[in-house]
Amino acid sequence: MYDAASLAHLLPHRYPFLLVDRIDVVDAGKHVVGTKRLTAGEWWARGDAREPIPAMLVLEALAQTSGAIVRDLAPSGSATIAYFMGADRVRIRATARAGDELRLDVTVRQWRRGICRTHGVASVHGDVVLTADLTTIVRPA
Repeated sequence: MYDAASLAHLLPHRYPFLLVDRIDVVDAGKHVVGTKRLTAGEWWARGDAREPIPAMLVLEALAQTSGAIVRDLAPSGSATIAYFMGADRVRIRATARAGDELRLDVTVRQWRRGICRTHGVASVHGDVVLTADLTTIVRPA
């Protein structure tokens, strides 16, 4: 499990662009689940609780959550850097709003020669908000 303090060591992102509150490793190197509590005080909300979170920020939250998988797949003992390369088959199904807790579920589809392909599903209360296939490349530092 990665809490707020542990995420500082895992991801290079900091406030206000850190879009994950907690990451739970379900199966090391295969499946992780992250959470993000959405509040009206976020920089994107402009103080309006009815305004939905932009879908691209949900996609970025999925990409940040996939960082926990990449860390477990990288060769141990070697310094590596992960670069988010792209998102395919992005489907926006619904909107998330302030007051919701976003559940970010990321599963590995393929790991070959430093290229990690994952599938991410973002949901609120079981309702799917966004799905995407993500590609990350891992290279020596």
